[in-house]
Amino acid sequence: MTKPTRRRSAAALTAPLILLGAFGASSREPLLYVSNEIPNTISVVSPRTNAVIATVPVGKRPRGMALSPDRRTVYVALGQDDALGVVDVASGQMTRTIPANRDPELVVLGPDGKVAYVSNEEVAHASAIDIASGKTLFSTPVGVEPEGVGITRDGTKLYVTAETNNTVSVLDAKTGRLLKTLHVGDNPRTVAFTPDGTRAWVSAEAGGNVTVIDIATDSVVAQFPIRDGKTKPVRIAFSPDGRLAYVTEGAAASVSVVDVARHAVIDSIVVGRRPWGIAVSPDGGRLYTADGRSNSVSVIDTKTRKVIAAVPVGERPNDLLYIP
Repeated sequence: MTKPTRRRSAAALTAPLILLGAFGASSREPLLYVSNEIPNTISVVSPRTNAVIATVPVGKRPRGMALSPDRRTVYVALGQDDALGVVDVASGQMTRTIPANRDPELVVLGPDGKVAYVSNEEVAHASAIDIASGKTLFSTPVGVEPEGVGITRDGTKLYVTAETNNTVSVLDAKTGRLLKTLHVGDNPRTVAFTPDGTRAWVSAEAGGNVTVIDIATDSVVAQFPIRDGKTKPVRIAFSPDGRLAYVTEGAAASVSVVDVARHAVIDSIVVGRRPWGIAVSPDGGRLYTADGRSNSVSVIDTKTRKVIAAVPVGERPNDLLYIP
């Protein structure tokens, strides 16, 4: 990915930090976290009001985020700090950072929440970090420009995309040993697992397609285009029942709705410019996209497949994280 310049917007310097208090993890109030690359902040959006209720300053170039199993902590990849920022959900403050090797892009947690796995884009590695101690457990070479990273439901295997090599590296999640290298579409961006945990879907931005991998055998079982193959698919989210997949299409300013069983696009939803991150509410009723060039989040009613709100956030929103 192209690196943005290191600068802060005036809005980021003056935006107040609003403590979350009643919106913390112990309450029933859901939250939507949005990482903003340019002002180095996280916007906290209320899904009930579709409004920003807090701005959390973090480190430089926040991108991917992951939620702890107890929903109390958010980990954000800080690409220009070579670290993970640790954000306490209840207080709405970053409490510490954890070294995460060079240029972490995206992050996932193991099932027990004790280990964070990151794609280190600049050095073409994938790393595992013990959260409690901050110790790097392994850092394994993968393909050039790794971005997407995902872990199987049982926590045994890690999947890492490589944008330049057009591959997915399958690693042993405990040791970091390379188990297999799979060839997928051109410029693969995201690894997303179906809700039943049996398949991994990999979006290919330049290839304009999605590759489907069988988790049991680590083999490619299908590949299909997203519309005309020119819409630049980036990230993927599944409906809770696993029947539909939603794919952000950066260049087309839209989201494709895919029938999972048929591997077929059945609808397209126009959103803001350059949608990247995507999230679905736990009940499946709302879909959210981080529109990187519109500096907003699109809120979509999944029944009507229409945008019902556009929430202004920080400059260059990248990733979304729904906290129930």
